[in-house]
Amino acid sequence: MPLTPERTAFVFPGQGSQAIGMGMTLAEAAPEAARVFQLADEILGYPLSQVCWHGPEADLNSTQYTQPALLTHSIA
Repeated sequence: MPLTPERTAFVFPGQGSQAIGMGMTLAEAAPEAARVFQLADEILGYPLSQVCWHGPEADLNSTQYTQPALLTHSIA
């Protein structure tokens, strides 16, 4: 069987995988991840990190927060 070059795939979660506390342990352990959340807060103009880490759950489950939260967590 011939060898083929390795391939890399990036897999990102979809809506429905969000949960209160997402990314908090990561941000506490890795300054680079904390910076990604900080940048998202600054760019979006609201405290996305606080919504991810502390809720309220109704906000995190709203698409306007869910999509940026999933992207930010994935990048972090």
